[in-house]
Amino acid sequence: MSDRLDGEKSGTVAWRPPRWLRGPRPEKVPPLVGTAGAVVGLLNLAAGLFPRFRHSRLHALAEVLPGTVSALAAASSIVVGILLLMLAHGLKRRKRRAWVAAVALLPVGIAAQLVYRHSVVGAAFSLALLAFLVWHRRAFEALPDPRSRVKALLNFVALGGISFGLGLVIVNTHPHKIVGDPSVWERIKHVLWGLFGFEGPVRYVSNVDYTVSYSLGALGLLTVATTAYLAFRPEHPAARLTEEDEERLRELLAKHGGRDSLGYFALRRDKGVVFSPTGKAAVCYRVISGVMLASGDPIGDVEAWPGAIERFMEEARAHSWTPAVTGCSETGGQVWTRETGMDALELGDEAIVDVADFTLTGRSMRNVRQMVKRIERNGYETRVRRVRDLEPEELARIQKAADAWRDTDTERGFSMALGRIDADKDGDAVIATAHLAPAEGEAPGPFGDLKAMQHYVPWGKDGISLELMRRDRSADPGMNELLIVASLQAAPGLKIKQVSLNFAVFRSSLERGEKLGAGPVIRIWRGMLIFLSRWYQIESLYKFNDKFQPRWEPRFVVFRNSRDIPRIGLAALQAEGYLELGLPRALRRKAPAEPQPCAHKDEPITADAVGTAA
Repeated sequence: MSDRLDGEKSGTVAWRPPRWLRGPRPEKVPPLVGTAGAVVGLLNLAAGLFPRFRHSRLHALAEVLPGTVSALAAASSIVVGILLLMLAHGLKRRKRRAWVAAVALLPVGIAAQLVYRHSVVGAAFSLALLAFLVWHRRAFEALPDPRSRVKALLNFVALGGISFGLGLVIVNTHPHKIVGDPSVWERIKHVLWGLFGFEGPVRYVSNVDYTVSYSLGALGLLTVATTAYLAFRPEHPAARLTEEDEERLRELLAKHGGRDSLGYFALRRDKGVVFSPTGKAAVCYRVISGVMLASGDPIGDVEAWPGAIERFMEEARAHSWTPAVTGCSETGGQVWTRETGMDALELGDEAIVDVADFTLTGRSMRNVRQMVKRIERNGYETRVRRVRDLEPEELARIQKAADAWRDTDTERGFSMALGRIDADKDGDAVIATAHLAPAEGEAPGPFGDLKAMQHYVPWGKDGISLELMRRDRSADPGMNELLIVASLQAAPGLKIKQVSLNFAVFRSSLERGEKLGAGPVIRIWRGMLIFLSRWYQIESLYKFNDKFQPRWEPRFVVFRNSRDIPRIGLAALQAEGYLELGLPRALRRKAPAEPQPCAHKDEPITADAVGTAA
């Protein structure tokens, strides 16, 4: 039976707008609607800031109106202009709330422009945008994004600064109607007092006092009101993996988990999930900066993937998120591009070692062999065990050590990170540890004889995938090589046949660029990658993985169009923990005391350490 049948029951039902809201497909609405909103917002802002200096046909009508009406019109024009600028991005993304707000604001802006600045052209532009929005009202159906109080803080800081700057412009826009010659400090004080609704030290003639005070007060009120709205608006929570979702995913992984080495990472608890109508496949994702980012291949039966992908795309359309997939296999990329019409680009290669073929003998393994033998002669010993076989006290000590040895303040990882070590949920995972007994008379370290650790998650029934590397900085160089070799040598006893190591971004480009006869384009591209490796560990990660003579499996990024690539790249950097946009550390709330999460392998790549794949 087809996985696309709408009548079948599903655990996760994609949102569909009511019939009266349905209209043209998103593609029917020109993307320039956001630009048009910004232009109209600037016209309203200019109309409120700068009065008309010449008489017009509407001037006679405005003269008979009370002075407070003209002052209120100026303040209204400024407020409407700023709000339309803030709503422009939401209009571009077809957000329903942005449409409602814009339709309510535009008539106010039209009236304000006519009354205060007598701008017929600005009013005509506003009227045209209003007519367009009303005509295409059914296309603006996107749901709001998850609420974030960070946006409220950023709004207060940014809009507060903008309001202060505009306030200085307003105070100085009427130089010939200022009483006396107030100093710069007095003008600044007038702006600050005015934003809080009080009279400042600057005085004007001809009722300009009303215009300035109303405009400053409106700016201050706007800053407070928008901040309060963003902080206390009705919650639309971010997608999170529920216990029920996790159980369903574990059932799919038990049947089909051996197909993709990244499959187990779908169990990260900060991901959302959509299931196919039959429940036989699922796509896990995370929404970052308006990008709906999936990682790896869909989970479950390949035949059911199209249904899960369709639900994923429906969810993206419902919220006007930018759909993207990072780290999918060649098969996954083919299905994604076929079902969605999106495009794919090779992102890099995953290093996979077949246990049966691994050996330390031979010239190609000479460096690894010598390093491991040297460390073993220094007294280090290794242990490779399933997580469920560790005593709770030892597991707790390993968790604390992994936290203490983390090289960064933020937890890194998304596509190849689980973010936890849990003996109950993930007992089949494997932990490799390196130990060194303290010398005679030497006090043991804070974590006993533990010097390094690695954590591998299950990959089907006979594979594991490297999730985490951590080491004590005082340990000898080569701890990561030692533990990878120990894991590969212990793998047969654990009935493991293949081990997935790190993911090397743009590996094929680096390899081709260093070969004899490489063309100028690939050489330039390789040079750029090497330059970026100073920050993102591109070349060093490839060189480290290549030591173990792996087979390389290509991984792809799937995107809708080339314009989305910068946004997807930024979202991926945020997801992996390389770019953090959030509250300052002092303002963050303390995380609940759960089992200590252990992030993805985030040590810097040196001769003795390996970090996260970009």
